[in-house]
Amino acid sequence: MDLNLAGRTVLITGGSKGIGLGCAKRFASEGCNLVLAARSKDQLETAADGIRKSAQVNVRTLALDLAVEAQRDRLVRECPEIDVLVNNAGAIPGGDIFHVDDKAWREGWELKVFGYVNLSRAYFSLMKERKRGVIINICGAGGETMSFGYIAGAPGNAALMAFSRALGSHAIDHGVRVVAVNPGPVETDRVVYLAKQRAKAEGDESRWRESFARMPYGRPAQTDEIAPMVVFLASDLARYVSGTVITIDGGLLHRNR
Repeated sequence: MDLNLAGRTVLITGGSKGIGLGCAKRFASEGCNLVLAARSKDQLETAADGIRKSAQVNVRTLALDLAVEAQRDRLVRECPEIDVLVNNAGAIPGGDIFHVDDKAWREGWELKVFGYVNLSRAYFSLMKERKRGVIINICGAGGETMSFGYIAGAPGNAALMAFSRALGSHAIDHGVRVVAVNPGPVETDRVVYLAKQRAKAEGDESRWRESFARMPYGRPAQTDEIAPMVVFLASDLARYVSGTVITIDGGLLHRNR
């Protein structure tokens, strides 16, 4: 299916690995030019080189800490002509209220929650002037489960879900769409690391995959099971989709209930 995205420019934060990189590869396969932003210059360049070898598109990288206001401003200033913004940078720390201290909580929200809000504000203003554009916020299904063990992440993701609904309900009047995607557990480096740490604490790190046994299909999602939905939502085929949240978790939320 041709999504008619060729030639558009897509900015992906947290684009050097995981879901962000998976989305970048999919957008590139549709002929989109890319701007990838993340903290690690080396990881960004490795990601960009791989994409350039597989697709004839322009890939620009910017090594930035998007928790820092001045660096967010630099990103917007240097890359104003963006057709699609994919907010994906940030991982709010896990743990209950006794294990996530104020510093970790605020740092996690500064990058993910306020990072998304501030970049959305900046790019919505630019897109509004052009009367076109799409903003996609990669939140997380943790915002739907309200787990005590994810005490900082649950309200953070829930806030981004509400933000996406509120902005998206208005943005469409200006030719701009805003949607959110809530992935369940995805087999990224971070998820694998955490699974191995749990298995190690229980006595055998090599049995880390057993912690996924109760998930749909007995495993987390793969990045290429999330990215196609993100790319579809960015396309004109989804032109009536705004102010909504799409959950991709294999039914995990209701399965556990």
